[in-house]
Amino acid sequence: MSGIAIGGIFFGILIVLLALRVPIAISMLLTGMAGYVTLAGWDPLLSYLKTAAYGRYSIYDLSVVPLFLLMGGFASRGGLSKALFGAAESLIGHYRGGVAMAAVGACAGFGAICGSSLATAATMGQVALPELRRLNYSPALSTAALAAGGTLGILIPPSVVLVIYAILTEQNISKLFAAAFLPGILAAIGYMLVIALYCRAVPDAGPAGERKPWSVRLRALIDVWPVLAIFVVVIGGIYGGFFTPTEAASVGTIAAGILAVAKGMRFAGLMEALYGAAEATAMIFLILLGADVLNVFLALTQMPAELAAWVAQSGLPPLVVLFAIITIYVFLGCVMDSLSMILLTIPIFFPMIMGLDFWGLDQTDKAIWFGILALMVVEVGLITPPVGMNVYIINSLAKNVSMATTFRGIVPFLASDALRVVLLVFFPPISLFLVQYTG
Repeated sequence: MSGIAIGGIFFGILIVLLALRVPIAISMLLTGMAGYVTLAGWDPLLSYLKTAAYGRYSIYDLSVVPLFLLMGGFASRGGLSKALFGAAESLIGHYRGGVAMAAVGACAGFGAICGSSLATAATMGQVALPELRRLNYSPALSTAALAAGGTLGILIPPSVVLVIYAILTEQNISKLFAAAFLPGILAAIGYMLVIALYCRAVPDAGPAGERKPWSVRLRALIDVWPVLAIFVVVIGGIYGGFFTPTEAASVGTIAAGILAVAKGMRFAGLMEALYGAAEATAMIFLILLGADVLNVFLALTQMPAELAAWVAQSGLPPLVVLFAIITIYVFLGCVMDSLSMILLTIPIFFPMIMGLDFWGLDQTDKAIWFGILALMVVEVGLITPPVGMNVYIINSLAKNVSMATTFRGIVPFLASDALRVVLLVFFPPISLFLVQYTG
């Protein structure tokens, strides 16, 4: 039996386990271990497992993950989300749909110091939903705008998912952060345009708010200086050569913690932030270990290499292969979260992409371009049915709005996502323009 056949059988078993709601980490561990034993026996598996956890968790770059998660926890408890929304609302809230646009803008700003889409959606939902209700925004537009805006948490650097991609593919984290910046801003602008067009077509969906005097606007802008300061320190420090990404995450976490304490965070809030970061880190690290075991099994089957060779020899146009991968990501996004998709598919798809020619890109640029493209596609899964994790989070806050209503409101935002993905496919410089300045 060929490697592709053996790998395909166990990959099918993995999908069945996921369909049975077995956690992704456990599913990958069980499938990888069973496949390893089938091919090599128990003794080689036990020999590998005794060093697998240490080998994975001792990677220095992984320390970025708990730091960024903790920085996001401090930021949410330091009132930064409320300040961001207040500043954006004071500037554009008096336009039709302006408060929903302000929520998207605030999501982008919060994502720049958070790195997690789920945390961004949950935090901004608590801040923006009451104001959207007060102004009689339509439930579909309110919840859909916040769910879509929440996806900016992993698009605007820093991004936990990008860190994991960098480690899996041995790419430079700083360059990936630089590559994600313009596409992330493009996503935010696209969502705002969707809101503007939606409110033009359905004027009652997004009534204009009160125009704030300039004195109020200036005070609101002054209130967000800590966000700008943390962003400049973290991202500017990385690209200015002052910090490595891990050092920048440490400095940003300390700054966010000091700010949170200054804004009133007490010991209970500190412990909540620490426990939240620890739980999320434990979940991510267990998934990483499961992915490692599964990937070692796939390496034994030679499935990724055989698939890459088959694709290269098939004569299929590279764009056909790429759009097939994008289609698979869209379907996987209906049942899986973004991190799980990246861990599950990159070991298979990455060799395929690296073996094909796209626009004459060299290997490094191609790896970075594909990473940003994959990130953009998997974030769509956060707002697609039936899972749509961001939708579930927002609807848990807006209990009077049905899931069907929110998913109907999501459709125009998905159209914006589709257009952005096409632009990134055919215009790689959108992703790579800033990379050349990172050294």
